[in-house]
Amino acid sequence: MRYMMLIYTTEGGRSAMPPEEVQQIQQDHSAVMNETRRRGMLVAVNGLGRTNTATTVRVENGKILATDGPFAETKEQLAGYYVLDCADLDEAIAWAARIPTACGGAKGSIEIRQLTEFAGVPESILKPHPTTVSVSHD
Repeated sequence: MRYMMLIYTTEGGRSAMPPEEVQQIQQDHSAVMNETRRRGMLVAVNGLGRTNTATTVRVENGKILATDGPFAETKEQLAGYYVLDCADLDEAIAWAARIPTACGGAKGSIEIRQLTEFAGVPESILKPHPTTVSVSHD
């Protein structure tokens, strides 16, 4: 099953972080990416631009309304995501716990959602990875 792990963090504090802390966060992300890639579980991973680069689109009465910024004001902002092919939710939770969330300067959270595959949409269906390694749950 594929799970999307949405990384929520606060914006604005990163510039005040010591360089060593920024480097440690980058190393922690690299460790998760490298290990899940080695196991054949990594489907996708990306960071997102800050909320001041966001545009929200709505269609009302056939008219397109595009506004700057996110849809709702929140304390934490969506900073990025991982998509991992996990055996079950327990495995997804274990991997989510390893993903750094302090990218914006304060600890955040990970929201996990199982992805839904759509029939007839080849991009929606995970193709078996030739180097998939089974993971034991000790």
